[in-house]
Amino acid sequence: MRFPRRSALYVFLSAVCLNAQAQSTESAVSGQTAKQATELDAIQVKGERLGLNLNLDASAGALGTKRLLDTPFSVTVVEQEDIEKRAATTLGDVFINDPSVYAAEPSATTAWWGTQIRGIGVTNHYVDGVPMMMEWGGEYPLEAVESVQALKGLGGFMYGFGSPGGIISYRTKQPTTSPMFSTTLGWRNDSAWSARVDASTRFNGPDSLGVRVNLGKDGGDAYNGAGLDREVLAIAVEQPIGDALVWHAEVLREDNKLKHEPMYFYWDSYAGDRLPRPTYDYENVRVRNSYYRAKTTNATTGLQWRVSEDWNVDFTVGGSRREHYSNKMFGNLLNEAGDYEGSVYNFAADLRSSVAQVLVNVSVETGTVRHELVFGAAMQRSWDRWGNDWYWSNDFSGNLYRRQDFISHHVPDFSFAAVSSDERQKSVFASDTLHFGEKWQAVLGARYVDYEQRDKDGEPTVDSRYATSALTPTLALIYKPVEAVSIYGSYVESLESAGRVGVDSEPPYANAGQVLDATISKQYEIGAKYQSGKLGFTTAAFRVERGAQIDQWRDGQRYLMQDGLTLYRGFEAIASYGLTENLDIGMGGLWLDASLEDLSPENAALRGNRPAGSAPRSYVGNFEYRPAPLTGFSLHGTVRYSGEQYYEDANRILIPGRTVTDLGFQYRARLAGRDATLTGNLNNVFNRKYWNLDMLGEARNASLDLRIDW
Repeated sequence: MRFPRRSALYVFLSAVCLNAQAQSTESAVSGQTAKQATELDAIQVKGERLGLNLNLDASAGALGTKRLLDTPFSVTVVEQEDIEKRAATTLGDVFINDPSVYAAEPSATTAWWGTQIRGIGVTNHYVDGVPMMMEWGGEYPLEAVESVQALKGLGGFMYGFGSPGGIISYRTKQPTTSPMFSTTLGWRNDSAWSARVDASTRFNGPDSLGVRVNLGKDGGDAYNGAGLDREVLAIAVEQPIGDALVWHAEVLREDNKLKHEPMYFYWDSYAGDRLPRPTYDYENVRVRNSYYRAKTTNATTGLQWRVSEDWNVDFTVGGSRREHYSNKMFGNLLNEAGDYEGSVYNFAADLRSSVAQVLVNVSVETGTVRHELVFGAAMQRSWDRWGNDWYWSNDFSGNLYRRQDFISHHVPDFSFAAVSSDERQKSVFASDTLHFGEKWQAVLGARYVDYEQRDKDGEPTVDSRYATSALTPTLALIYKPVEAVSIYGSYVESLESAGRVGVDSEPPYANAGQVLDATISKQYEIGAKYQSGKLGFTTAAFRVERGAQIDQWRDGQRYLMQDGLTLYRGFEAIASYGLTENLDIGMGGLWLDASLEDLSPENAALRGNRPAGSAPRSYVGNFEYRPAPLTGFSLHGTVRYSGEQYYEDANRILIPGRTVTDLGFQYRARLAGRDATLTGNLNNVFNRKYWNLDMLGEARNASLDLRIDW
């Protein structure tokens, strides 16, 4: 995506920025001396703590908006301040202090395999309540985000179809009450650079039309040699209509082309008891004319009607689109010496989704019981089409320890075929949070889903529909002996789409394109939360039961089949403590026992094995230190251990665990009369060499960002 210099868009953006700046200047002139003193004080308290804060609100879909402390599920919320402090570019960076959330791929890679929660791959991503196809091939642009939430185990009830691991939910930046205009310039080694603009204004006071604009551009070469070429534009509009009604709209467009990144690997043909020694000589595993391009479009609009203090109605419609264009390279590792067979992978994909939803929140009392009612209805559709050309060929070979000079000469055909998958669901839902006095709460909820897959075999000329429906309940009980404590137990069922067997897998499946039957997953959870003063903690023990998908090999061909049950049993804990006024520390851990059970005789050899990609242990420790003599200065750091993982369900290839340390600083000061924030981060401080599940790890790399609030 390119921004024409003479376009009307640029005129509009310039007007927004100048208006915001002019209003800020006007306010400054009217009371400059007093305002400067106030601003200096504000700098000291803004975004000070990285610690756990269970007093934040979480938007829980069909459960409404609740304080984290009063939510009978495990939820993590990361706000913009923390995202910027860590210079996060991936979900792994965003949730680095939550041991239950794991994203293997480092920065400046395609994020091919996405994110896990509690060892289960996340297939549900929502942006302002609208579904977004973000589970592979890239992540949502964080420049446009106000907060990111990881909601664990709640997918089916809150949003309909969903995997039981959980949901990643984004809340985009909205127009601010007061005008603002900020710019950020960033650098990352080797020569990567970034530029950001964040502007917001109200055109006629606080109750008038508001606009928020975010612009971003990335270029240069990253630490791993990948070439960055990325542009993003996000606009949010809000218009009050009278005293009770607000219209809003949000639109985002990103064009992200990642060039000559290091290749991904798979291990299906590997022979050996030990893995090759990992190396950060990335030029040995890069093909110079490779690239992966992803275009993201997301748009929402809706009305928020505040009927009274006890009645709220929200109506939202939206749609999203992800386009993928792959000239990506993969390597099949063969032995401990580091030899591999390389493959060129060309394909195109166009993934779309849309939703229309009405959500009603009501607060009523019946006798001594107070009810927080949430009910509504939704219609969702997800459909996709793929390119006419699908090319996967062993065109080259190489070695991890020798430079790769291959150039791909295959010319990809990115023209699209007809729609091959069309999933539709209609649902109605209701929940009631009952307050029995000050100490007891109960949550009762249910969602009825009517699901249809319009084309089951990928052949548009054959009628192969699949349809099912289910009523999935949610039950929870909360006990609050004191205001600062919640002890809870919950049960959730979720209708889960098994999906279509991917045509984008490597090596390819012989039954690619087949749609597998939907299943119902179950989650049981008990936990406790505490937030008071300097101490906060959250703990949860859980059990997740879901239908298993197994790789089977028949006559030398690979098939993806449904068979048996996958059990995830575990315990997670996260805590933070203000050790002194200037020092916060935090820690967390995930203990996971996952296994394949109830398999058919032909897959009996896998019984008891650990599911691919699940790690039995993950730990994290973090700190933030604000030295008293250095006003506006803070240090932060994280040490995270990510446990060992099996590459496949057969448990043949074990990827070792690793411990990685990150450090950073932030300094807030005045620069030429403006608020300025200098942020620096050093990732993988000790340059630990490790394997991810399917690629080499992230070498030591640094970033430096300067933000100025005009």
